[in-house]
Amino acid sequence: METLKEFFSFQDPSIIAVTVGAILLSSSSAVVGTFTFLKKKALVGDAVAHSVLPGICLAFILSGTKNPIYLIIGAFVTGWLSLVIIDHISKKSKLKEDTAIALILSVFFGIGILMLTNIQHSGNAAQTGLDSFLFGKAAALVGNDLIVFGIVAVVLIATVILFFKELKLMAFDQDYAEAIGLPVKGLELLLTSLTVLAVVTGIQAVGVVLMAAMLITPAAAARFWTNDTRVMTLLAAILGGFSGLSGAFVSYAAPAMPTGPWIVMIISAIALISFFVAPKRGIISRGMEQRKLQRMIMDENLLKELFHLGEKDHDLYKGRSIEEIIEERYFPEKTLRKSLNRLRRQGFLTKTNGDWRYTEAGKMKGQRVVKLHRLWELYLSEKMKIAPDHVHEDAETIEHIITPELEERLEKMFDRRATDPHDEQIPY
Repeated sequence: METLKEFFSFQDPSIIAVTVGAILLSSSSAVVGTFTFLKKKALVGDAVAHSVLPGICLAFILSGTKNPIYLIIGAFVTGWLSLVIIDHISKKSKLKEDTAIALILSVFFGIGILMLTNIQHSGNAAQTGLDSFLFGKAAALVGNDLIVFGIVAVVLIATVILFFKELKLMAFDQDYAEAIGLPVKGLELLLTSLTVLAVVTGIQAVGVVLMAAMLITPAAAARFWTNDTRVMTLLAAILGGFSGLSGAFVSYAAPAMPTGPWIVMIISAIALISFFVAPKRGIISRGMEQRKLQRMIMDENLLKELFHLGEKDHDLYKGRSIEEIIEERYFPEKTLRKSLNRLRRQGFLTKTNGDWRYTEAGKMKGQRVVKLHRLWELYLSEKMKIAPDHVHEDAETIEHIITPELEERLEKMFDRRATDPHDEQIPY
């Protein structure tokens, strides 16, 4: 607790520098990464992250210093060049984009390692710490470095805000964007440049190896929580900033722990939690929704079969035993008993002397399912020209999801036709 108070008091200037730097770099890369993620180009971030290393080394060789401006320029040039080459290879050859990415990533990174090794053996004292670009060193974000990287991060966020609508349209429907006259090639160039800049700025904190995760993971985590692109972008920025703050705190609390890897660990943990617990898209929520749907289908099928039995005996309210129901249509007995009890609790069935019978509400619900089944068979037979003996299976599926609006349209379409393609009565 004492460590927490000391950290968030921000009395130490180095804590402020590292924390602000980590938040800015993480959030700005997450904002740009949202559109890279939506365009399904997640591997592009990895390619750029590995391709900037030769640019950093070349900038150092030419300038002889670790001036952040020179390093950014060098990294930007080779990162941008790698994307141009990847795009050219995938368009002009038979190689797919993922193959081109793997090829360029390995070649550029190999060249970068060779140049870095050469620099380390050159005897130039200024090269100390240059290898931190491989694995990141957020503690180095002080002084002029922080100012330069902070400005670049702000520029990234401001550019995305300014071109948000155009980038959003490009991410979802590039053909439509071109059709309405948007400069598609220019926007692609802009997104490419933003991606390279995001990687270049973030690489100081998390390094070449982990930068792709920092670019894509916040967007992937945010995607589980919303369908709104604006909310997703904001949420990705918040999650990225939170992971930057948390990584800086962990590094402060345990000095042996590097900030960059912890930033990635935290955002990865958030993404994993989102994968399980996010509403609607989370695996737990989807599993619960699937179970709910399965129970609904089982219940409606059971009510439908009770209606079929009632049609045969001309008595819809007659009590039925479990054996009689299974003889009409096979249901696993355990599942059938659960469904019967569930329908009784919902007020659709009653149980008397071991037999199950409709309530008025149950009869109406079972009748509607039968009506929808037979109306859909009629639609498939007459409108889709499918043979009557091939329509049953499709109707078995669709009867459970027909809305009241579609139900009304079907009734009007066939003018409340009395019978279905099998000459069975349609119960209106």
